[in-house]
Amino acid sequence: MKKFLLTTLSLLTLATSVLGKTGWDDDYEKSLAKAKETKKMVLLDFTGSDWCGYCIKLDSEVFSKSAFKKFAKQNLVLVELDFPHNTPLSKKTKAQNDALGKKFKVNGYPTIILLDSEGNEVTRWVGYDAELLSKLEAKAGPATTTAK
Repeated sequence: MKKFLLTTLSLLTLATSVLGKTGWDDDYEKSLAKAKETKKMVLLDFTGSDWCGYCIKLDSEVFSKSAFKKFAKQNLVLVELDFPHNTPLSKKTKAQNDALGKKFKVNGYPTIILLDSEGNEVTRWVGYDAELLSKLEAKAGPATTTAK
């Protein structure tokens, strides 16, 4: 059973690193501009996609679910800031991710940061949280985004 779980986890990691997450971008500036234009909030996912067990679990148990995808499509601009060990990133993406990690003082993975459409931090979560969607709904639901 343990071997099966490790194999499954490895396959999920490979699929995520090769295909990327649907609906997520890796360009912070482009995503921030989109958020300003659409008056949506920005969700930053600081992740270690190919090595961080809790990051992989958050992807499979929260971000990949239809309820999250539906909520995100209506309310968020999604940005994945990856810090992989075995998956190469472009120099530009690596430099961007390193700079944003320092800017937002990220000390662990996963770190999820919710920004307003101007790029100001609203709140953050560090570590795996199965209840992330309900917490996001409370912070970034329609009442929050239209009240600005």
